[in-house]
Amino acid sequence: MRFLHTSDWHLGKTLCSMSMLEDQAHALEQLVLMIRDARPDAIVVAGDIYDRAVPPKEAVSLLDDWLIRVIRKESIPVLLIAGNHDSPERLGFGSGFLGEQGLHVVGSWSADSRPVVFGNVAFHLLPYGDPATIRYTLDDETIHTHQDAMAAQLAKVRAIHPEGLRSVIVAHAFVTGGLVSESELALALGGAGEVDGRLFETFDYTALGHLHRPQDVGGMSHVHYAGSLLKYSASEASQVKAVTLVEVPEQGPVHTEPMPLTPRRDLRKLKGHFQDLLVGNEAGNREDYIFVELLDAGPVLDAMARLRQKYPNLMGLQTAQENVPDEPGVLNVDHRSLDPETLFSRFFLETTGNALNEEERSIYHEVLAQAGLAEGKTE
Repeated sequence: MRFLHTSDWHLGKTLCSMSMLEDQAHALEQLVLMIRDARPDAIVVAGDIYDRAVPPKEAVSLLDDWLIRVIRKESIPVLLIAGNHDSPERLGFGSGFLGEQGLHVVGSWSADSRPVVFGNVAFHLLPYGDPATIRYTLDDETIHTHQDAMAAQLAKVRAIHPEGLRSVIVAHAFVTGGLVSESELALALGGAGEVDGRLFETFDYTALGHLHRPQDVGGMSHVHYAGSLLKYSASEASQVKAVTLVEVPEQGPVHTEPMPLTPRRDLRKLKGHFQDLLVGNEAGNREDYIFVELLDAGPVLDAMARLRQKYPNLMGLQTAQENVPDEPGVLNVDHRSLDPETLFSRFFLETTGNALNEEERSIYHEVLAQAGLAEGKTE
């Protein structure tokens, strides 16, 4: 059998105060076309269906329309789990009877959860669950970390897995070794939210959600993140978003194939001097979502508004920090303890990306003297 693996749709997300709903609808339309072309036996969505626990009504409507098209019109079953952005209770509403209609949703995991079986494959659905929730569910006081929680859940999975069937785990977790992006929420601090990929070695395929970059983990091609539906931060600009076509034979290794998505508007990063960017003829659609890094040494008057005349969907602008010297602790110091000159020097550094030179320092003292604020004369 074969299925499509996707995740991290984040329906209803806004990026720099701009709604991504039309872009998400465009991507989901492509997914419908892929389904018609590939004719998979199922669709697996590995969490973070919505961007927040209480999604906007437009996002709910978009998901509803898509599910009707895929399940009712295309006759393809869909398997959904909750991610750390979703509300388990809201997402799992009605799951008791929706499975009979082809929609298999698990919002909250329980110890007596049963796999969903299609052909020769048993799908075990493990939505995001923090250690405290899994500890309570299993009444196991030894569970303190995400590693403990996942290990305990997988032990239950092995105990109930139907003999003779291939095994697919659908989970939402941060597996150690995965490459992260800025738009992902940390599951815990200091590495406590990570899960060792070796926990999944014995399963035929693990369909992961949470990390937005499509990638295998730990050198295991059968432990895989499909990645997010769209680029959701500047750090994802170089990524190619895709869904993964997974083929599970009767025996032998699982085969995967990426199916790239073409966004309605790309998300790109541009780097250069202001005037070059303003008049340049670089490749790419001006309607794309753009993040700019300016290389100008000095401030540029009203740079954002002026660049938006050329790039109407300009989302962010920052000055280059290439020349910032290594000064550990600058951001952690109590600024109230600094003398005025040091405070101004650090402000200048963070604003321009360059340290004060002697001429600029002399100008600082001259302005201070003219204002009657020279050292020892402040009131």
